[in-house]
Amino acid sequence: MDDDTQKINMKALAKALNLSTATISKALRDSYDISEATKIKVREAAERLNYVANAYASGLRSHQSNTIAIVIPEIADSFFSQAINGIESVAGNKKYHALIYLTHDSYEREAAILNEFTSGRVDGLLMSVASSTLDTAHIGKLQKAGIPIVFFDRDCRQIPTASVTTDDFNSAYNATCHLIKQGCKNISLITVQGHVSIFLARKDGFRRALEAGGITPLPSNFVYCPNKYSDESIKLIGNHLNEVQPDGLLLTVEHLSTAAYLAAEEVKLSIPNDIKIVCFTNQITAPVLNPSLTTVQQPAFAMGQKAAELLFEYLSHKYIQLEKEHLVLPSMLVVRGSTSPTSDNKKLTQL
Repeated sequence: MDDDTQKINMKALAKALNLSTATISKALRDSYDISEATKIKVREAAERLNYVANAYASGLRSHQSNTIAIVIPEIADSFFSQAINGIESVAGNKKYHALIYLTHDSYEREAAILNEFTSGRVDGLLMSVASSTLDTAHIGKLQKAGIPIVFFDRDCRQIPTASVTTDDFNSAYNATCHLIKQGCKNISLITVQGHVSIFLARKDGFRRALEAGGITPLPSNFVYCPNKYSDESIKLIGNHLNEVQPDGLLLTVEHLSTAAYLAAEEVKLSIPNDIKIVCFTNQITAPVLNPSLTTVQQPAFAMGQKAAELLFEYLSHKYIQLEKEHLVLPSMLVVRGSTSPTSDNKKLTQL
């Protein structure tokens, strides 16, 4: 064929064969759930009609870019930086490139990014959804286009595919029980606005632990901050400390720890004497804060590693059904000074 021959895209190829674009994509990737007869039919038509997927295509029979996408809310969070290291520990061995996309926790940005992938720019997607994502049509559209998706940390249960998470309900439950055991009687949950399952699970675990401890959770014990570090978060927490006067806080995301420490300082509360704090975070500075911070430490590296392994198992045409793969890895409660009168006692407890 010479260069002047008209080329067609996947949509035109699907129309010519009266097949869906998802079937075309899977057939060209030699997916196990497409019959051999259909694969031959699609490949022959692709040859005949001069189908070219995109600029990243490496050959007619594979149409692989040897690239995966990692879509995450932010990079500053210690959890996500560790998860990326876990992903790249697998991707590098597979000779794949990993492109990192930041949604900045925005649904609109997330949807725009995923829409770019429908043309076949990447072979697969590893994703942690934005906290503002409620409508999942953009994720379903990408999946229907034949791009395999594996969620890690923040999953999306409406989409039938693999996920690698930690047990957020039990993590929050046990962290709250720890505060109760330390003598806290008026405990508040400081969280962020959002719809993703991890925040709902942490809220539910917190509520159930209070009830199990004979404490009635009140609306005033829940504070919703912006989903990024800001002066507004410090103000909201400071006002809450003055008005509700909690003696314990469970923080659901990393950036809230800085806001909570600053707010406590502004209202002249001593940690842990006046108020005790536990935070979901993997930040390496937790041991050197004053006092050192008790944390729910998630297996970030392992979660990224396992998510990548599942995706590459699928891409290598092994007989794996992503929608049946749901891994839950345990987190650790790391007890430090913010929940104890002494800052030098430290122990690990598997949640």
